[in-house]
Formats: sequence, C-alpha cells, structure tokens
Amino acid sequence: MKKEIIRRKKKAERIVRALKQLFPKTGMALRYANNWELLAAVMLSAQCTDKKVNEVTAKLFKKYRTFASYVRAKRKEFERDIRSTGFYRTKAKHILAAAKIIKKKFGGVIPRTMEELMTLPGVARKTANVVLGNAYGVVKGIAVDTHVRRLARLWGLTSHMDPNKIEKDLMRVLPKKEWFAFTHRVIDYGRKYCSARSHDHAQCPIK
Repeated sequence: MKKEIIRRKKKAERIVRALKQLFPKTGMALRYANNWELLAAVMLSAQCTDKKVNEVTAKLFKKYRTFASYVRAKRKEFERDIRSTGFYRTKAKHILAAAKIIKKKFGGVIPRTMEELMTLPGVARKTANVVLGNAYGVVKGIAVDTHVRRLARLWGLTSHMDPNKIEKDLMRVLPKKEWFAFTHRVIDYGRKYCSARSHDHAQCPIK
C-alpha cells in the first residue's frame, strides 16, 4: 500500500503541474454577493450545472435581497423560484431550514467550521469544503464533485466511488496547499477538455 501511495503522489504532482499550466487562474464559477448567497448557490448546484444555477440566482438574489427574507420565505413560492435547478422541493426545504437554523443557532452568520456547517440540512462535506474555502479561506479538505470523482478515478488517484473515500485518497497524495485550487482546476479541465461523454482520452492534455 505504501508503494501505491508513493506512486500516486508522483502522479498527482505531475497532474497538478499540468493543471496549473492549463489553468493558471481558476476559481468559483457560481455568482454570489455574500456568504449566505454562496451557501444557497452551492446547495442549488447539486445535480445542476453552474450555468443554470447562475441563471436562477440572478433573479433569486434580486427577489430575496436579505438573509432575513429567506427566513421569512414561503416554501411553495420558493420552490417555484428554484424549480429549474431540479430536485427543487428538497432544495427549497433544506435552504429555508438552513436559514432558520443559522439565524437561531449562529446569529445569522454562516458557520466557520466543518462540524458546524454539516449540522445544516442538505450540507455534506463537499458543500462545506466549498463554503469554507471561498467564504473564509479555511481549507479542511477537498471538495469532490462529479468532475473530481470521475477524473480522480480516471487518473488512478483513487479506486473508490464514494466521495468521502475519494477525498481521503486525494488528501493523502496532494499537498495541502493545492487542495483548494485542485477542485476548481479539475472542474475547469473536465468542462474544457475531458467531459463525461464518451471520447478518446488519448487526445486529452492529461493522458
């Protein structure tokens, strides 16, 4: 197992170097104006493209201008507002419940720890990692979305399907200073060069 970790570390080093060359600058594609909007946008992005989320939030964030407006929001109306992101009933339930909990338990401030964030409905490690990194510059792990899961497996950095196990494998082989940007660069790479559609991977920049 130790030899496998060493092999993966060397491979990960080459992959990170290539990703940096392909995407010197990278970052969050979702648009938001404050930490609450960041959390809401990330929750909406589950099983939905960032492009679609940005289309929805462009109207949503104008309609619900303050954090308090989410606390007061009517569920059925909010469901209609986010319908096109998919799974809208569950998302509406989680987002509006999270707003109430954040007001009551955290004084209206988005939690700064992984443990506290994960007490919110609909928030697992991926969402918590994204929010902590972008809101507070706190890096506790690696956000594993569909691109990261697919490409980490393709590149042989993990053999798992479970996002939590994939995250642990990546944390073992990537330096901590690379964790935050790695997710964004892999997403950029998946979108531009190596989509989930069937294609010849030999033609991709990272073979």
